[in-house]
Amino acid sequence: MKNSEERVSEAPYKRFAFNMPEFSGSLADLGTLLPLAIGMIVVIGLDPTGVFFMVGAVYLLCGLYYGVTMPVQPMKMIGAYAIAMGFAAGTVAASGLLIGLFMLFIGVTGAIQFVGKYIPTSVIRGIQGTVGVLLAAEGIKFILGATRFQEVMVEPHLILQAIGPIPISLILGVIAVGIVFLLLENKRIPAALVVIVGGMLVGAFMGTHEGMDKIELFHLPQILPLGMPSLDMMVVALTALTLPQIPLTIGNAVIASTDMAKRYFGDNAKRVNYKSISISMGLGNIAAFTVGGMPMCHGAGGLAAHYRFGSRTAGTNVIIGAIFLVLALLFGEHALAILYLLPFSFLGALLIFAGVELALMILDVKKRTDLFVALTMIATTLATNLAIAFAVGLILAYAFKTEKFKI
Repeated sequence: MKNSEERVSEAPYKRFAFNMPEFSGSLADLGTLLPLAIGMIVVIGLDPTGVFFMVGAVYLLCGLYYGVTMPVQPMKMIGAYAIAMGFAAGTVAASGLLIGLFMLFIGVTGAIQFVGKYIPTSVIRGIQGTVGVLLAAEGIKFILGATRFQEVMVEPHLILQAIGPIPISLILGVIAVGIVFLLLENKRIPAALVVIVGGMLVGAFMGTHEGMDKIELFHLPQILPLGMPSLDMMVVALTALTLPQIPLTIGNAVIASTDMAKRYFGDNAKRVNYKSISISMGLGNIAAFTVGGMPMCHGAGGLAAHYRFGSRTAGTNVIIGAIFLVLALLFGEHALAILYLLPFSFLGALLIFAGVELALMILDVKKRTDLFVALTMIATTLATNLAIAFAVGLILAYAFKTEKFKI
């Protein structure tokens, strides 16, 4: 893997490029996006048209504004916890509205600039390393058939579940990982594109084809399909979902993402800063609430995934944005039937490489104290969660700055 200093000067800057590497890179973050999006649709009851329409629209608009690759992801803490606990769709939508208003406020007032100014680099690297490890671990779980989405069958949308004693997810996952290893640096045959297309072919030949017979074309998102949330929903959304998500969003989606964009794209990412990232997330989530979409953010893991598999321009955003807009407007709620063709194990392979790419950002940490902060944050997250790790990292980083503590 190439170090960060080499990345900025790889090629002359283009605001938009539409080629095979960009196409490949545009698909690379589906391993993070699709499982949580599908989970929030199937388990919680969010509107598929609204979810996919807003993903596509925000991808497209962010690409046009920022002029560099900018990821769009589900808010992981909200999505994962809401799915696990079975929260009502209205409560999840309310959490998106609340965090959207909060991010818009700290962006417009400039409060996020003050917060970001006092976040040490060691804590940023700890966030990046932690999210990278979590993504890679989730990818391995997908291949092993051990995620919350695979509790009944390792590949719920495939007819074949095992060959002898070996789960089909493990077989397909090893094949997908092998493909990525072989093609990762190949510019003519991009790895992510082969994995996604190959996975859909597997689904076409071995899939259950659930919902394919019910497809109806042409749909438009509805305004407030879930209605306005009640006061009780707002209170639960604030305390159980929004407040725990805020530290993760500020740390990973604002600070770590901005840092990575500057490292990857240099001066070309001049529009990417704490304030603009906060505002775009705020506006995106408020808009998503109006059409029944899911809470969304930018994320360092998503940017690492896009970049690792070929994204270098905002063309990535146009491509993936157009794909999701077509899914939403053409297929609507039946878009799930198309997405079910992708085996989880193929998405897991992409997650592994995206996670490792992000985790390797800690390689530029040279001081023992800074490395201690980053590694302690990873360990704390594995034991608790990233919000607590963020607080622990800040305490340690500032303790070491006093020079009263040594490692």
